[in-house]
Amino acid sequence: MGQDLRITEIFYSLQGETRSTGLPTVFVRLTGCPLRCRYCDTAYAFTGGTRWSQEAILQEVSAYAPSYVTVTGGEPLAQSAVLPLMRALCDQGYTVSVETSGALSIAGIDPRVSVILDIKTPGSGEEARNEYANLAYLKSLDQIKFVLTDRNDYEWSRAFIADHRLHERCEVLLSPVAGVLPPADLADWILADRLPVRFQMQLHKVLWGDVHGR
Repeated sequence: MGQDLRITEIFYSLQGETRSTGLPTVFVRLTGCPLRCRYCDTAYAFTGGTRWSQEAILQEVSAYAPSYVTVTGGEPLAQSAVLPLMRALCDQGYTVSVETSGALSIAGIDPRVSVILDIKTPGSGEEARNEYANLAYLKSLDQIKFVLTDRNDYEWSRAFIADHRLHERCEVLLSPVAGVLPPADLADWILADRLPVRFQMQLHKVLWGDVHGR
């Protein structure tokens, strides 16, 4: 039972965000999250789920014969057994990424894993939960993501990026909250400020809306 994980869903879809947008990917969505961001679109993963052994997860992933695997949530790092799972996925030869809220330490993650680290903005309601010590563990393989609700979030993020010289550490991603911040506004701000970031929208929402498991 020590390496069992509570899983909400495992599914095959196109990567909707990050530098791997558009690539066919298997998603392993873990159950549970200690945060409650105002704009969260995966609240269905807060509770419930089914307990899976690591072996069963690896078998399910392999059935899709993928190149890319994303471990997500919820907050995947809230379950300690996710660390050996990610190591096992890397050992299987997959290109592995993990999406984390930034509230828990990334120190123990296998260095082969690309960490997608959220920095929570004021508009998320969870800014106080940011674990800034994580910045010291970032690798060039990793990515930092800011999800923005308004101009205030943008200005806060712009200052944070500059203060910590984040674009020199790894790739920086800025995303508008769907249905809240018009994407064109964020694009215009980035261009006007010559910001060294990648603008992104959630491809899966463009294609399929809010359907789970897509």
